[in-house]
Amino acid sequence: MTTHKQLVLSGMQPTNTLHLGNYLGALKNWVRMQSEMPCLFCVVDMHALTQESGYAKADDVRRATREVTAAYIAAGVDPARTPIFNQSQVAEHGELAWIFNCVARLGWLDRMTQFKEKSGKHKERSSVGLYTYPVLMAADILVYRATHVPVGEDQKQHLELARDIAQKFNNDFGVEDFFPQPEPVITGPATRVMSLRDGAKKMSKTDESDNSRINLTDSADTIAQKIRKAKTDPNPLPEDKKGFEGRPEAENLVNIYAALADTTPDAVLGEYGGKQFSEFKNALAELTVARIAPIADEMRRLLADEAEIDRILKDGAQKARAIAAPIIAETKKVVGFVG
Repeated sequence: MTTHKQLVLSGMQPTNTLHLGNYLGALKNWVRMQSEMPCLFCVVDMHALTQESGYAKADDVRRATREVTAAYIAAGVDPARTPIFNQSQVAEHGELAWIFNCVARLGWLDRMTQFKEKSGKHKERSSVGLYTYPVLMAADILVYRATHVPVGEDQKQHLELARDIAQKFNNDFGVEDFFPQPEPVITGPATRVMSLRDGAKKMSKTDESDNSRINLTDSADTIAQKIRKAKTDPNPLPEDKKGFEGRPEAENLVNIYAALADTTPDAVLGEYGGKQFSEFKNALAELTVARIAPIADEMRRLLADEAEIDRILKDGAQKARAIAAPIIAETKKVVGFVG
Protein backbone atom coordinates (compact mmCIF):
# COMPACT_ATOMS: atom_id res chain seq x y z
CA MET A 1 0.00 0.00 0.00
CA THR A 2 1.32 3.43 -0.92
CA THR A 3 2.33 5.84 1.81
CA HIS A 4 2.33 8.86 -0.48
CA LYS A 5 0.03 11.81 0.10
CA GLN A 6 -2.64 12.29 -2.54
CA LEU A 7 -1.65 14.71 -5.29
CA VAL A 8 -3.12 15.32 -8.74
CA LEU A 9 -0.87 16.19 -11.70
CA SER A 10 -2.11 16.92 -15.20
CA GLY A 11 -1.27 19.12 -18.15
CA MET A 12 -1.91 20.01 -21.78
CA GLN A 13 0.35 20.72 -24.72
CA PRO A 14 0.52 24.29 -26.01
CA THR A 15 -0.18 23.35 -29.61
CA ASN A 16 -3.10 25.02 -31.38
CA THR A 17 -6.21 26.30 -29.62
CA LEU A 18 -7.95 24.34 -26.87
CA HIS A 19 -11.47 23.19 -27.66
CA LEU A 20 -14.69 21.87 -26.12
CA GLY A 21 -13.22 18.38 -25.80
CA ASN A 22 -10.35 19.73 -23.69
CA TYR A 23 -12.84 21.58 -21.50
CA LEU A 24 -15.26 18.68 -20.94
CA GLY A 25 -12.63 15.96 -20.87
CA ALA A 26 -10.16 17.75 -18.58
CA LEU A 27 -10.58 21.38 -17.51
CA LYS A 28 -14.09 21.01 -16.10
CA ASN A 29 -12.91 18.09 -13.98
CA TRP A 30 -9.74 19.90 -12.89
CA VAL A 31 -11.84 22.73 -11.48
CA ARG A 32 -13.80 20.25 -9.39
CA MET A 33 -10.74 18.25 -8.33
CA GLN A 34 -8.87 21.28 -6.95
CA SER A 35 -11.49 21.35 -4.17
CA GLU A 36 -11.01 17.66 -3.40
CA MET A 37 -7.23 17.21 -3.14
CA PRO A 38 -3.98 19.13 -3.83
CA CYS A 39 -3.40 19.65 -7.56
CA LEU A 40 -0.66 20.81 -9.92
CA PHE A 41 -1.57 21.82 -13.48
CA CYS A 42 1.18 22.11 -16.04
CA VAL A 43 1.49 23.52 -19.56
CA VAL A 44 3.74 20.88 -21.12
CA ASP A 45 5.79 23.06 -23.43
CA MET A 46 8.71 20.59 -23.51
CA HIS A 47 6.37 18.04 -25.07
CA ALA A 48 5.39 20.64 -27.67
CA LEU A 49 8.90 20.39 -29.16
CA THR A 50 8.13 16.84 -30.29
CA GLN A 51 6.24 18.52 -33.11
CA GLU A 52 8.17 20.19 -35.92
CA SER A 53 10.44 22.83 -34.42
CA GLY A 54 12.06 26.01 -35.66
CA TYR A 55 12.02 29.79 -35.31
CA ALA A 56 8.35 30.24 -36.29
CA LYS A 57 7.41 27.33 -34.05
CA ALA A 58 9.12 29.04 -31.09
CA ASP A 59 6.77 32.01 -31.44
CA ASP A 60 3.82 29.60 -31.65
CA VAL A 61 4.89 27.81 -28.46
CA ARG A 62 5.22 31.08 -26.53
CA ARG A 63 1.81 32.29 -27.72
CA ALA A 64 0.10 28.96 -27.12
CA THR A 65 1.66 28.56 -23.66
CA ARG A 66 0.08 31.83 -22.55
CA GLU A 67 -3.21 30.93 -24.25
CA VAL A 68 -3.43 27.55 -22.53
CA THR A 69 -2.61 29.20 -19.20
CA ALA A 70 -5.41 31.70 -19.79
CA ALA A 71 -7.78 28.82 -20.59
CA TYR A 72 -6.95 27.06 -17.32
CA ILE A 73 -7.72 30.20 -15.32
CA ALA A 74 -10.78 31.22 -17.34
CA ALA A 75 -12.26 27.75 -16.86
CA GLY A 76 -11.95 28.11 -13.09
CA VAL A 77 -8.54 26.83 -12.00
CA ASP A 78 -7.44 29.20 -9.22
CA PRO A 79 -3.67 29.87 -9.40
CA ALA A 80 -3.73 31.27 -5.85
CA ARG A 81 -4.33 27.76 -4.46
CA THR A 82 -3.45 25.50 -7.40
CA PRO A 83 -0.04 26.11 -9.01
CA ILE A 84 -0.13 26.59 -12.79
CA PHE A 85 3.27 26.46 -14.47
CA ASN A 86 4.99 25.61 -17.72
CA GLN A 87 7.11 22.48 -17.65
CA SER A 88 10.30 24.06 -19.02
CA GLN A 89 10.63 26.32 -15.94
CA VAL A 90 11.05 23.26 -13.69
CA ALA A 91 14.39 21.70 -14.63
CA GLU A 92 13.69 18.64 -12.48
CA HIS A 93 11.35 17.27 -15.20
CA GLY A 94 14.26 16.88 -17.60
CA GLU A 95 16.63 15.53 -14.94
CA LEU A 96 14.25 12.76 -13.93
CA ALA A 97 13.40 12.00 -17.56
CA TRP A 98 17.06 11.10 -18.22
CA ILE A 99 17.18 8.76 -15.23
CA PHE A 100 13.93 7.16 -16.40
CA ASN A 101 15.35 6.80 -19.93
CA CYS A 102 17.90 4.50 -18.30
CA VAL A 103 15.17 2.53 -16.49
CA ALA A 104 12.60 2.17 -19.30
CA ARG A 105 13.08 -0.51 -21.97
CA LEU A 106 12.94 -0.20 -25.74
CA GLY A 107 10.36 -2.96 -25.92
CA TRP A 108 8.04 -0.92 -23.71
CA LEU A 109 8.31 2.13 -25.96
CA ASP A 110 7.94 0.03 -29.11
CA ARG A 111 4.46 -0.89 -27.90
CA MET A 112 3.28 2.72 -27.56
CA THR A 113 0.47 3.09 -30.10
CA GLN A 114 0.54 6.90 -30.14
CA PHE A 115 4.09 6.94 -31.49
CA LYS A 116 3.06 4.55 -34.26
CA GLU A 117 0.11 6.80 -35.14
CA LYS A 118 2.07 10.06 -35.07
CA SER A 119 5.18 8.77 -36.85
CA GLY A 120 3.17 7.02 -39.56
CA LYS A 121 5.10 5.31 -42.32
CA HIS A 122 8.25 7.37 -41.72
CA LYS A 123 9.37 6.31 -38.27
CA GLU A 124 13.01 6.99 -39.10
CA ARG A 125 12.22 10.68 -39.69
CA SER A 126 10.57 11.15 -36.30
CA SER A 127 12.42 12.85 -33.47
CA VAL A 128 13.85 10.89 -30.58
CA GLY A 129 11.75 13.19 -28.41
CA LEU A 130 8.54 11.89 -29.94
CA TYR A 131 9.68 8.32 -29.27
CA THR A 132 10.61 9.01 -25.63
CA TYR A 133 7.61 11.31 -25.04
CA PRO A 134 6.02 8.78 -22.62
CA VAL A 135 9.21 8.68 -20.52
CA LEU A 136 9.11 12.46 -20.07
CA MET A 137 5.42 12.13 -19.22
CA ALA A 138 6.34 9.62 -16.51
CA ALA A 139 8.87 12.10 -15.16
CA ASP A 140 6.26 14.88 -15.23
CA ILE A 141 4.10 12.79 -12.91
CA LEU A 142 6.65 11.13 -10.65
CA VAL A 143 8.90 14.15 -10.09
CA TYR A 144 6.10 15.27 -7.73
CA ARG A 145 5.20 11.73 -6.63
CA ALA A 146 1.72 12.44 -7.95
CA THR A 147 -0.81 9.76 -7.04
CA HIS A 148 -3.68 10.66 -9.39
CA VAL A 149 -3.57 11.66 -13.06
CA PRO A 150 -6.68 12.74 -14.99
CA VAL A 151 -6.17 11.21 -18.44
CA GLY A 152 -8.18 10.54 -21.56
CA GLU A 153 -8.44 7.09 -23.09
CA ASP A 154 -5.61 7.92 -25.51
CA GLN A 155 -3.19 8.54 -22.63
CA LYS A 156 -4.00 5.48 -20.52
CA GLN A 157 -1.20 3.47 -22.14
CA HIS A 158 1.31 6.19 -21.28
CA LEU A 159 0.16 6.18 -17.66
CA GLU A 160 0.59 2.41 -17.55
CA LEU A 161 4.17 2.96 -18.72
CA ALA A 162 4.69 5.48 -15.90
CA ARG A 163 3.52 2.82 -13.44
CA ASP A 164 5.92 0.28 -14.98
CA ILE A 165 8.83 2.73 -14.77
CA ALA A 166 8.04 3.54 -11.12
CA GLN A 167 7.87 -0.17 -10.27
CA LYS A 168 11.13 -1.00 -12.07
CA PHE A 169 12.98 1.94 -10.50
CA ASN A 170 11.83 0.86 -7.04
CA ASN A 171 12.86 -2.75 -7.72
CA ASP A 172 16.18 -1.96 -9.45
CA PHE A 173 17.40 0.31 -6.67
CA GLY A 174 15.86 -1.57 -3.77
CA VAL A 175 13.71 1.34 -2.60
CA GLU A 176 10.23 0.00 -1.96
CA ASP A 177 7.48 2.58 -2.61
CA PHE A 178 10.01 5.33 -3.44
CA PHE A 179 7.82 6.31 -6.39
CA PRO A 180 4.05 5.69 -6.19
CA GLN A 181 1.90 3.85 -8.72
CA PRO A 182 -0.16 6.76 -10.10
CA GLU A 183 -3.83 6.04 -10.64
CA PRO A 184 -5.81 7.19 -13.70
CA VAL A 185 -8.81 9.42 -13.12
CA ILE A 186 -11.36 9.17 -15.94
CA THR A 187 -14.65 10.90 -15.17
CA GLY A 188 -17.77 12.37 -16.74
CA PRO A 189 -20.14 11.41 -19.56
CA ALA A 190 -18.17 13.24 -22.25
CA THR A 191 -14.54 12.48 -21.53
CA ARG A 192 -14.18 11.57 -25.21
CA VAL A 193 -15.84 14.35 -27.20
CA MET A 194 -16.11 13.58 -30.89
CA SER A 195 -15.88 15.74 -33.99
CA LEU A 196 -18.95 17.77 -34.98
CA ARG A 197 -18.35 16.67 -38.58
CA ASP A 198 -17.70 12.96 -37.95
CA GLY A 199 -18.98 11.21 -34.83
CA ALA A 200 -16.45 8.41 -35.26
CA LYS A 201 -13.44 10.76 -34.89
CA LYS A 202 -12.25 12.45 -31.72
CA MET A 203 -12.57 16.25 -31.60
CA SER A 204 -9.06 17.45 -32.38
CA LYS A 205 -6.99 20.62 -32.36
CA THR A 206 -5.36 19.48 -35.61
CA ASP A 207 -8.46 18.68 -37.68
CA GLU A 208 -8.34 20.69 -40.91
CA SER A 209 -11.99 21.71 -40.55
CA ASP A 210 -12.54 24.39 -37.92
CA ASN A 211 -16.23 23.42 -37.97
CA SER A 212 -15.28 20.06 -36.47
CA ARG A 213 -14.71 21.62 -33.04
CA ILE A 214 -15.81 24.37 -30.66
CA ASN A 215 -12.70 26.37 -29.82
CA LEU A 216 -12.53 27.93 -26.37
CA THR A 217 -11.78 31.22 -28.14
CA ASP A 218 -14.88 31.11 -30.39
CA SER A 219 -17.44 33.91 -30.16
CA ALA A 220 -21.02 33.21 -29.08
CA ASP A 221 -22.24 33.51 -32.69
CA THR A 222 -19.56 31.12 -33.96
CA ILE A 223 -20.37 28.56 -31.26
CA ALA A 224 -24.10 28.62 -32.08
CA GLN A 225 -23.42 28.38 -35.82
CA LYS A 226 -21.11 25.39 -35.43
CA ILE A 227 -23.64 23.52 -33.26
CA ARG A 228 -26.45 24.13 -35.72
CA LYS A 229 -24.26 22.95 -38.62
CA ALA A 230 -23.07 19.83 -36.76
CA LYS A 231 -23.56 16.62 -38.71
CA THR A 232 -26.65 14.58 -37.80
CA ASP A 233 -28.94 12.06 -39.46
CA PRO A 234 -32.56 12.48 -40.69
CA ASN A 235 -34.19 10.57 -37.82
CA PRO A 236 -35.48 12.04 -34.54
CA LEU A 237 -33.40 11.65 -31.38
CA PRO A 238 -33.72 8.15 -29.92
CA GLU A 239 -35.90 7.48 -26.88
CA ASP A 240 -33.09 5.67 -25.03
CA LYS A 241 -29.37 4.94 -25.37
CA LYS A 242 -29.99 1.69 -27.28
CA GLY A 243 -31.07 3.91 -30.16
CA PHE A 244 -27.53 5.30 -30.47
CA GLU A 245 -26.38 2.18 -32.29
CA GLY A 246 -25.08 3.24 -35.69
CA ARG A 247 -25.73 6.90 -34.84
CA PRO A 248 -22.43 8.26 -33.45
CA GLU A 249 -23.27 11.91 -34.17
CA ALA A 250 -26.49 11.72 -32.18
CA GLU A 251 -24.68 10.07 -29.27
CA ASN A 252 -21.93 12.70 -29.36
CA LEU A 253 -24.31 15.68 -29.23
CA VAL A 254 -26.34 14.15 -26.40
CA ASN A 255 -23.16 13.41 -24.45
CA ILE A 256 -21.99 17.00 -24.94
CA TYR A 257 -25.32 18.33 -23.67
CA ALA A 258 -25.21 16.00 -20.65
CA ALA A 259 -21.67 17.05 -19.72
CA LEU A 260 -22.39 20.78 -20.09
CA ALA A 261 -25.62 20.49 -18.08
CA ASP A 262 -24.09 18.25 -15.38
CA THR A 263 -26.69 15.59 -16.03
CA THR A 264 -26.82 12.16 -17.70
CA PRO A 265 -27.48 11.12 -21.31
CA ASP A 266 -30.56 9.26 -20.05
CA ALA A 267 -31.94 12.47 -18.58
CA VAL A 268 -31.28 14.35 -21.83
CA LEU A 269 -33.09 11.70 -23.84
CA GLY A 270 -35.94 11.81 -21.33
CA GLU A 271 -36.44 15.45 -22.29
CA TYR A 272 -35.55 15.43 -25.99
CA GLY A 273 -36.03 11.80 -27.11
CA GLY A 274 -38.30 11.58 -30.13
CA LYS A 275 -37.81 15.24 -31.03
CA GLN A 276 -36.17 16.57 -34.17
CA PHE A 277 -32.52 17.54 -34.21
CA SER A 278 -33.37 21.13 -35.10
CA GLU A 279 -35.09 21.67 -31.74
CA PHE A 280 -32.37 19.85 -29.82
CA LYS A 281 -29.58 21.74 -31.58
CA ASN A 282 -31.16 25.07 -30.65
CA ALA A 283 -31.18 24.03 -27.00
CA LEU A 284 -27.63 22.67 -27.23
CA ALA A 285 -26.42 25.87 -28.92
CA GLU A 286 -27.90 28.00 -26.13
CA LEU A 287 -26.36 25.80 -23.44
CA THR A 288 -22.93 25.70 -25.11
CA VAL A 289 -22.87 29.47 -25.54
CA ALA A 290 -23.86 29.96 -21.90
CA ARG A 291 -21.01 27.70 -20.71
CA ILE A 292 -18.21 28.45 -23.21
CA ALA A 293 -18.63 32.09 -24.31
CA PRO A 294 -17.79 33.46 -20.82
CA ILE A 295 -14.57 31.41 -20.86
CA ALA A 296 -13.64 32.91 -24.23
CA ASP A 297 -14.36 36.43 -22.92
CA GLU A 298 -12.22 35.85 -19.82
CA MET A 299 -9.40 34.40 -21.91
CA ARG A 300 -9.34 37.53 -24.05
CA ARG A 301 -9.19 39.70 -20.92
CA LEU A 302 -6.33 37.66 -19.46
CA LEU A 303 -4.34 37.56 -22.71
CA ALA A 304 -4.38 41.36 -22.86
CA ASP A 305 -1.86 41.30 -19.99
CA GLU A 306 0.92 38.88 -20.97
CA ALA A 307 3.13 40.06 -18.10
CA GLU A 308 0.53 38.92 -15.56
CA ILE A 309 0.26 35.50 -17.21
CA ASP A 310 4.05 35.18 -17.15
CA ARG A 311 4.04 36.16 -13.46
CA ILE A 312 1.46 33.45 -12.68
CA LEU A 313 3.56 30.85 -14.52
CA LYS A 314 6.75 31.90 -12.72
CA ASP A 315 5.03 31.81 -9.33
CA GLY A 316 3.56 28.38 -10.11
CA ALA A 317 6.96 27.08 -11.21
CA GLN A 318 8.54 28.20 -7.93
CA LYS A 319 5.85 26.32 -5.98
CA ALA A 320 6.27 23.25 -8.20
CA ARG A 321 10.07 23.27 -7.78
CA ALA A 322 9.66 23.42 -4.01
CA ILE A 323 8.00 19.98 -4.29
CA ALA A 324 10.20 18.53 -7.05
CA ALA A 325 13.67 19.63 -5.87
CA PRO A 326 13.85 17.49 -2.70
CA ILE A 327 12.45 14.48 -4.57
CA ILE A 328 15.15 14.83 -7.24
CA ALA A 329 17.80 15.25 -4.54
CA GLU A 330 16.65 11.96 -2.97
CA THR A 331 16.56 10.28 -6.39
CA LYS A 332 20.13 11.31 -7.15
CA LYS A 333 21.34 9.77 -3.89
CA VAL A 334 19.43 6.56 -4.67
CA VAL A 335 21.08 6.17 -8.11
CA GLY A 336 24.55 7.02 -6.79
CA PHE A 337 25.18 10.56 -7.99
CA VAL A 338 27.71 12.47 -5.87
CA GLY A 339 27.10 16.05 -4.80
